[in-house]
Amino acid sequence: MPLQGFWWWVCCRHGFTLLGREYGEKEEEEESFEMSSPGIQMTNRNGSQDVGVTQPVRASNGLERPLLVSEEKSLITPNSKVICKDDQDVIVKGWLQREVCGEARRPWSRLKKYWFVLTPDSLDCYNSNEKPSKRLGSLVLTSLCSVMWPSKQTYKETGYWNVTVYGRKHCYRLYTEHLNEAVHWVCAIQKVIDSKDPMETPTQLLIKDIEENHSNQETVEEIYKLNPILRHTKSPLYAPLLPFPYGSDDHSPHSVKGYTALRDEAVKIFNSLQQMENENDPVPLMQGVLQTCLDLRPLRDEVYCQVMKQTTEPPEPGSVSDLRYWQLLTCMSCTYLPSPAVLRFLQFHLHRMKSHYPSTETEKYADFILSSLDKTKQREYVPSYEEISVLIQRQELICTVHYPGAGVCKLPITSHTTAEELVEELIKKLKLNGSRNVFALFEQNNHYEQVLAKATIVADTLTRFENFTCKEKGFETRWRLYFKLYCFLDTDDVPKDSLEYSFLFEQAHEAVIQGYLPTNEESLQSLAALRLQFLNGDFSPSAPFPRLEELFPIYILHSRVLASSKPHITSKPSCPSLHKGLFSGALPNGLWNNSLVKQKAEESQKFRGRMKEEGANMMSAIVDKWKALQSMDRTEVMATYLSIVKQWSGFGSTVYDIDFYMVSFVDGELLLDFMEN
Repeated sequence: MPLQGFWWWVCCRHGFTLLGREYGEKEEEEESFEMSSPGIQMTNRNGSQDVGVTQPVRASNGLERPLLVSEEKSLITPNSKVICKDDQDVIVKGWLQREVCGEARRPWSRLKKYWFVLTPDSLDCYNSNEKPSKRLGSLVLTSLCSVMWPSKQTYKETGYWNVTVYGRKHCYRLYTEHLNEAVHWVCAIQKVIDSKDPMETPTQLLIKDIEENHSNQETVEEIYKLNPILRHTKSPLYAPLLPFPYGSDDHSPHSVKGYTALRDEAVKIFNSLQQMENENDPVPLMQGVLQTCLDLRPLRDEVYCQVMKQTTEPPEPGSVSDLRYWQLLTCMSCTYLPSPAVLRFLQFHLHRMKSHYPSTETEKYADFILSSLDKTKQREYVPSYEEISVLIQRQELICTVHYPGAGVCKLPITSHTTAEELVEELIKKLKLNGSRNVFALFEQNNHYEQVLAKATIVADTLTRFENFTCKEKGFETRWRLYFKLYCFLDTDDVPKDSLEYSFLFEQAHEAVIQGYLPTNEESLQSLAALRLQFLNGDFSPSAPFPRLEELFPIYILHSRVLASSKPHITSKPSCPSLHKGLFSGALPNGLWNNSLVKQKAEESQKFRGRMKEEGANMMSAIVDKWKALQSMDRTEVMATYLSIVKQWSGFGSTVYDIDFYMVSFVDGELLLDFMEN
């Protein structure tokens, strides 16, 4: 028995030494999950309370023994005189250059050679490889440590391959002249890190304890009572509630957006949450939090835990500051889901809040969130300002959809409605259930149109429209949702008095204007005249005239004017560079450029004049044909128009705009010309 107690003391002493190396610093300790936060207590199944948090510590014999940590500083035993270890515990050892901060006389950083020893527990630094040798520093390796691979850029700049090791408060920046040596150190350090058991924060341990005792309400309430870390606080958060790897994110893709390390971002978000309590308009701040979590996936669980903490036992339940957290939790539940473990705890938290605050706003928000969690899928964008404004009131978003014939339909949608579901609702509302054709939803502006996939979340598309509007102010880029025929399966048996028939007519006219109908100019003029008859009825001098590009494919006139304005070269000039060489040398650059600008302006003015002339002639020909269509009603006009369009054998097929490259060889060189069709 005495021997067993002595062995326990040796193991604990070894653990104390490891913690002392990592935390034995003179600077003020901040509240972190490696520390035992005040008031963190665990309740076992027997109802007894054990003060402290159980943390696994690796003993010298390779076994893991639990240590009850009640006060971190009691484990810290500063020991700067430890001598070099025996070789039996050494994994890698060798000389490396270490970056050392300068003194007052030399404030710049410099490199100095040290002897480094990697053991199964730490990376130790010595001033010499002789025994005994004084240890100058030690970095305890845990599962949260990280090591960066050598950077080629650093080698180009300094001539050294770098190895950077991040610990909780220390960072070793090591250098060597040989790449294979740097890689060997990195692999060895990473292997030690991977061998460590995952570290758990007090919050994680308490969540597990609550999950194990969820059926015992008294035990759960006692856990919440004895552990302030689970409850609302007005104090700032100095460390995340969940574990995040140590180290900088300078080399991550998200650093381009201005994000720092995950641990720092987690603390910043909690400060934003506390600021949100007193905001008159919390929507922009909520969008910022949601965007950060959407960009940095590991932060999602952390923010869910932070919001659950702030909604547990608030000082004023149901107040504006309290409901701000519930409103953010509502938006989060409609944007992305937490991991399964946090999701289970979230559902438990919501049911617990419902039982604590029945018939209140808190219960209504909890019900709404529980319903959303069953439907939410991964969003591509954070909710728009309008969507958040209705979500915080637990209402539906009104979506405006356009359809052929200048029709508009408004439907309520949720944050989970897909394009396929909205199409089904539109078919019902517009009474198109009997159609054999396929309808779809498109995103559209004045110059662009693309079909939405069935699984596309409509709210995401509306958010993109909002983003485009903010970026493209001053331009004609009015984005909208457009509902129309997507696949033509039956164009002959469509009733002429139905809405679907008008869809066929309007979409056939769109195809004509976009140049998809390969026919002669005479037929195009007849179609334009029919369109005028459909819009205005019989000819009248006072009738409004739409623009020519709304009646006739304007590209035909463009091609005609360009073809007529091209110079006819009968022979190749013998001195192609004479014109440029003569005048560019005789005139100053400013005068030469001004003459080119003046020449282009004259050509542009001449082109516009020719286009105006050709347009007037074309409109005159169309009006003459319009006068011959007296007393034709709209149904007859649509039937005649479609009969002309159906003469094209490709009518009824879906036509797409494509981009392609044309390959050509000029003087033996390969040229790629980008073209659109």
